[in-house]
Amino acid sequence: MAQKRIGLIIAYPESTYQQRVLDAACSVCEEYGFDLIVFTMLVQSCHYFKDYLEGELDIYDLINFDELDAVLVSPISLTENDDNYLLDRIRNMVHEKCDKPVAALDLEFDGRYTAAPDDTVAFEAITEHMIDVHGARNIYFMTGVPEHEVSERRLRGFKNVLARRGMKFDKNKVFPGDFWYTGGEQLADRIASGELEKPDAVICASDHMAIGLCERLKEHGISVPQDVAVTGYDATIEAAANEPALTTYVPEVRKAVHKAVNYLIKEIDSGAELIEPHGSDDNGMRICASCGCPENIPYIKSRLFSSLWVGVHNFGKTGYEDMVDVSKFLDSYSFEKFTSASDLESGLKEIYAADWLIRPYSNFWLCLDPDWLDTEKIHLKGYPEQMNIVIHTVPTDTLTFGDGQHLTLKNDHLFETRKLLPYLHEEHEPSVFYFVPMHFSNVRFGYAVLQCPVGQKHKISVVFHNWVRNVGNALEMIRSKNKLMMLADRDIMTGLYNRRGMEQELEKTAVHADGDEWLVYVIDMDGLKYINDNFGHLEGDFGLKMIASAVMSIARVDDICVRAGGDEFYIIGRGAYDEAQCRRRYDDFIANLDAMSHSSGKEYPILASIGFAHGPLTRDIDDVLSEADVRMYESKLERQRHRK
Repeated sequence: MAQKRIGLIIAYPESTYQQRVLDAACSVCEEYGFDLIVFTMLVQSCHYFKDYLEGELDIYDLINFDELDAVLVSPISLTENDDNYLLDRIRNMVHEKCDKPVAALDLEFDGRYTAAPDDTVAFEAITEHMIDVHGARNIYFMTGVPEHEVSERRLRGFKNVLARRGMKFDKNKVFPGDFWYTGGEQLADRIASGELEKPDAVICASDHMAIGLCERLKEHGISVPQDVAVTGYDATIEAAANEPALTTYVPEVRKAVHKAVNYLIKEIDSGAELIEPHGSDDNGMRICASCGCPENIPYIKSRLFSSLWVGVHNFGKTGYEDMVDVSKFLDSYSFEKFTSASDLESGLKEIYAADWLIRPYSNFWLCLDPDWLDTEKIHLKGYPEQMNIVIHTVPTDTLTFGDGQHLTLKNDHLFETRKLLPYLHEEHEPSVFYFVPMHFSNVRFGYAVLQCPVGQKHKISVVFHNWVRNVGNALEMIRSKNKLMMLADRDIMTGLYNRRGMEQELEKTAVHADGDEWLVYVIDMDGLKYINDNFGHLEGDFGLKMIASAVMSIARVDDICVRAGGDEFYIIGRGAYDEAQCRRRYDDFIANLDAMSHSSGKEYPILASIGFAHGPLTRDIDDVLSEADVRMYESKLERQRHRK
């Protein structure tokens, strides 16, 4: 049976909640031996830089539901500050295009099956702690968005405990919030102003509201927890870093994800044997000082460890090379290396060499639009029908370009975009594949794919986010430099090399087989002055472009095609040739140009004379060019005699 693929639609994966969803989804997929295919943008859905946000959003247009067996959606991550634009966009897309089983986490989504952590139990535990341990009686409860199902579940736990204790529930002590700092700040202002009686404690439905409340109360001279005790929910890093650290709760995300995946599996195969959902070991209360308990130093240290700025690293420690934190990322000077590269090849090699910053991983692919280098084409929406794998790397000790990895400057690794990634269809161990957008501002280049073992503890984080961001900036710099180089080395009108470009190409070292030789065609346009004088220089330019097209029609991929100046063109090739083959290309040029001239609809014919010569590579190229030039003029004179 083919390996099953669960698609996960999520956003901003480095945040605390999304990290727990990823941990849980990977863990459950590992148990079942499934692939997890994650489609995610790397910023929040309310990101202030709207052009950059537009570049991020396109990753969701990549999703081809035909390549997935089922879909898991994380609606909470797709909405911020009551902005439901992205959530509605995903909902409409799934509704219109997806015929596979779909499940959601925490919030209702398009009427699909929804699994959620037991927030009610969590808030029962928090409320019991405040009443039984701290003797709180006058308790305010700050919910999230009014009538929001998450808000209602959390409030229900508070009400249940009051009912069991025989305490009256007062709806006037329940305050709506926004799950963000601002909600807590507004409540603090009302307490400090005397509008509201100062409570014994405030139980908040999120850490961020609790932090906003604590900070604003302190600004008003009200101490936490001495004057007002405060608790949160979600066990974020910000909660551990708060002063005082917040008493909070780690939600049981894993069991909810497991229930959702079990539902999807049953929809895929009604006879499938399911694994009983079980929770994680690290959920539950995290008691710190904001409620009045002693500060929980071991918890705070463990929670903050991943975000610490380490100035001096122990690079000699075994396995340490795969532990990349923000400090190591910034000290890598990767962005400077990316953008200081002098040309396309060296720029891509710098990106390739910086793969150590995204370790540990199994494979990395950079999939770009075949036309990504063309600065005249502004890619502002979606992906083309084909993509090209420009970089494929696997972790190695040194920079190598061997089997299983490559860097390509040409479109020779094309695949159908709807297939997402060719490797998905090859045999591999159960893995998580992160599909992320690759862009500069709102200019789309393509996407990147990071493959990791599905059981790997390390998930994509702020380091991966900023590495990808730097790569996008580098690609824009590379294509800008490439454009400048083309202007210096190319003829602007025809796009062929100019003489400077020709000399640079000839200087490049290349390996050739025994028996290889030069092959040179010299082409000269006939009648350019006549066209310029009688029809105008724009028409003359048109004729030159037609000659360039005819030149390219007979050129091989590695030939050097040149506009040598005025109306003269060269084709310079290196390889194995025979006279008959050379003659066929000569005849093809004349036939192709004649066909172009007839189909152009112009009042004048587009004509050219051509001559060729070939000889061993030991022969000076200028000698071969001179010989071809002589033959071209012989041809020109012959054509002139025939026209008389």
